[in-house]
Amino acid sequence: MSDANGPARRSILQTGVAMSSLAMAGCLSSLGNSGGEQYTVGYGEYETTVDSAAFPGELQLYCVQTGWSNWDAVMEAFEEEYGVSLYDAQGSSGEALDDMRANAQNPTHSAYNGGYSFGLEAMNDDLTTDYRPANWDQVPDDLKTDNGHVTATRQMTTAVTYRTDVYEERGLEPPETWEDLKHPDIAKDLAFTPPHTANGQASALSVNSAYGGDLDDLDPVIEYHEAIADHGADFRRNVEGPMTSGEISTVVEYDYTGLNLKYNNDEFDEDQLDVAILTGPDGEPGAMNVPYGYALLRNAPNPAAAKLFMDYVLTLDCQELFFDAYVRPIRAAELDQPDEFPPQSAYEAAQFTVDQEELVSKQDAIQSELVDRTPLQGAQ
Repeated sequence: MSDANGPARRSILQTGVAMSSLAMAGCLSSLGNSGGEQYTVGYGEYETTVDSAAFPGELQLYCVQTGWSNWDAVMEAFEEEYGVSLYDAQGSSGEALDDMRANAQNPTHSAYNGGYSFGLEAMNDDLTTDYRPANWDQVPDDLKTDNGHVTATRQMTTAVTYRTDVYEERGLEPPETWEDLKHPDIAKDLAFTPPHTANGQASALSVNSAYGGDLDDLDPVIEYHEAIADHGADFRRNVEGPMTSGEISTVVEYDYTGLNLKYNNDEFDEDQLDVAILTGPDGEPGAMNVPYGYALLRNAPNPAAAKLFMDYVLTLDCQELFFDAYVRPIRAAELDQPDEFPPQSAYEAAQFTVDQEELVSKQDAIQSELVDRTPLQGAQ
């Protein structure tokens, strides 16, 4: 899950905001007989006290890694506050799941962090345990499991990144709906990411929703692909180089990726790129939210420190650090969204989520059908 774009330009390692509030995860309480500082963690029936004397010098959580989602700043802030460093766990959600399965009898990490659907797979494999972190009640119901095993902490949303200078040269208006991308002068160098990736699957399901489809009916997105295929639209695994060279002028990907390209690529002036959140032709939801989250692992080492870290990630101080890297935190509605993002009203008009447990059970079939039926080149 490492991101080649690296840390964002917008105050990535600024941790002052994370140090400022006394209302952080794990409110400091009196010293116990153990000689360590005690912290209250958890939500509701999961509220308990943990003692720093039991904390490790280094805490290992899957996919908490530098260069992605501003974990750099989160790791630094947590260590500064609590004296516990985070292991730089480079890897993808899929690699983490494989490792969890391989080490199920002797876990090496305390918690999982990564794609929400992979967390659900870990839960279904009995690799996780229940824990509701502080502020669990602030997470939308459809972005956490009732049993407390998996909780979303941030999300990325399907968006369209486009070359504003090319659009101006062609006399094109900024896109507002998916219907706009059918214009021959847009579709001729329009790129999607392949459907077997999480990003590409979300893009396909976004279009599908915009035209009335659902997880059991992919006809709308296939028909959309048929409408743009003859103009030259295709799938691309690498978009940064082609966008820089002008080979493609429009790409469908996460808002996070597009904003990173806009603000963190020295090949562009910021005003040469823009990021749009699209609806369907009649205002239908057309921007799928893809959650990322965490889960405490069953019988894993250092659960007390892991709980403290999980609590910290859901504080508003930490949630704001995600915004600094163009990642929308799960508590975004409680924060002021940075001006670099598309307007909040655009998100509210277009965004939608799918039942994540249903998606886990169906995504293999969905991806296979998309690969088999799409007329766009590059799906394999």
